[in-house]
Amino acid sequence: MIEKYNSKKINDHLANERTFLAWITASLGIMGFGFVVVKFSLFIQQVSLMLNPQKQLEIEHEYSGIVGVAVVIIGSMTVVLAYMKYRKVAKQIEEESFTSGSYGIAMIAVCIFVIGLLLGWYLIDSF
Repeated sequence: MIEKYNSKKINDHLANERTFLAWITASLGIMGFGFVVVKFSLFIQQVSLMLNPQKQLEIEHEYSGIVGVAVVIIGSMTVVLAYMKYRKVAKQIEEESFTSGSYGIAMIAVCIFVIGLLLGWYLIDSF
């Protein structure tokens, strides 16, 4: 979809696009971190077996899997919220009625905070 912008507002629209791309980059980082969390317990088990082959070490994968998948879902939600915010700001720029604030940012921050607490609890519990 190609849109024609008023030349006086081009810088505002370009800044909006850069912000959208920054959110996309952040969401990819969040999803990558979720993937790492899912695979973390498997990595620890492999390293433990390499260091001590006689000892069978069983590490539960369920918590890291659940938390990792939740982090990937949060990253996916970030993409959707970023697009919605991008479209909203583009419309506001054209109408010259920009208002700041976003519940999406607060929601993502709370989700990541809760996941951080769960990961901390999981790591403390695994000692």
